[in-house]
Amino acid sequence: MLSEQEKLDSLTRLGIELSQINDLDILMERVLTRARQFVNADAGSIYIRQNDWLHFSYTQNDTLERQLPKGEKLIYSTFKIPIDTKSIAGYVAATGRSLNIEDVYSLEATLPYSFTKKFDETTGYKTCSVLTIPLENSSRAILGILQIINARDEGGQISVFSRQDERIMYHFAAVAAVALERAQMTRALILRMIRMAEMRDPRETGAHVNRVAGFAVEIYEHWAVRHHIDSKVIDKTRDVLRMAAMLHDVGKVATSDLILKKPDRLNEDEYEIMKQHTIQGARLFMHQQSDFDEAAGLVALNHHERWDGMGYPGHIDFRTGQPIKEYLTAEGRVRGKKGSEIPLFGRIVALADVYDALSSKRAYKEAWDERHILDQIEKNAGSHFDPELVEIFFSRYEILRSIQMRYVDEK
Repeated sequence: MLSEQEKLDSLTRLGIELSQINDLDILMERVLTRARQFVNADAGSIYIRQNDWLHFSYTQNDTLERQLPKGEKLIYSTFKIPIDTKSIAGYVAATGRSLNIEDVYSLEATLPYSFTKKFDETTGYKTCSVLTIPLENSSRAILGILQIINARDEGGQISVFSRQDERIMYHFAAVAAVALERAQMTRALILRMIRMAEMRDPRETGAHVNRVAGFAVEIYEHWAVRHHIDSKVIDKTRDVLRMAAMLHDVGKVATSDLILKKPDRLNEDEYEIMKQHTIQGARLFMHQQSDFDEAAGLVALNHHERWDGMGYPGHIDFRTGQPIKEYLTAEGRVRGKKGSEIPLFGRIVALADVYDALSSKRAYKEAWDERHILDQIEKNAGSHFDPELVEIFFSRYEILRSIQMRYVDEK
């Protein structure tokens, strides 16, 4: 448990730590982790405001996590609640006033808000003390709600959140809100780029790219643990990979509508033109100023390569579009990148993208049956896909399905 001085010292470093995280989802995870550490809370959740609703976006629960096999994560349902005074989180969002509740099961009936017992009844968890804080920007607009649950004393027993905890969390929320607003702006910019691509290719939706990015991060994280990558490197890589994966097909903005929207099968010449979107995407990030630029370029260029070397664009200098001479075949064709020649990020997004494409209904096709999809992925391990990543895919399948449910295509 952190001392008061340690908490104050940590607050001064918190802004720097959070400013180094650019992706919204990764940031919310870190904010919730740090908030719980500050007040030694067993559990917590973050809600993000969208218009007049609060969207349940992220949760952590130490008690329930300990009941899972090592390395597993909680799978939670996504939902939204109206911003009104009927729920605890809704009340805080509607009024801008925090609530520090000692026991949610002992709320007076005269209060406008009440506690919903559904989660406790479903999981067997017992919620007691709850501290709910608004996340406000500099204009006092509500960005979201931070809710931390079940304070623990030095002996690990459930206790109440003190007034001192409440004051500390006010300061914490102010720092976190600055980082949250910046990450939301970054996400909005990325989604605007995606919408440009969507104008050309209806497959490139915000939900699709969020799913692919979520899958990619989950697969990478477990690959990295297997390969004993330092945790700090994993954290930093997750951040840049998630944003880079969202932009995997952004190069399609340079592809003709006659090709992208053709209702029939592409002929050989058209297919060759379409394949250029990988090179065009990489060129967007050619003048690299950050790790993100490098990662986005790698993903854009390599996510259609195949493990067996039969993918594209192969060993091309994306700056010039010319083949790299030492990789030309005897027939003068460019050899595809094979096996570990394909950068890890490209191998990961290749698998994530194909899984989502097969799972998704589009104007030109129905979603495949889930069993058929899994059979196809298993069948293509060692040909289309890195076999180790396929193994990780199946080991994380339930988590991947939960990510799929979190980002649903708009109807």
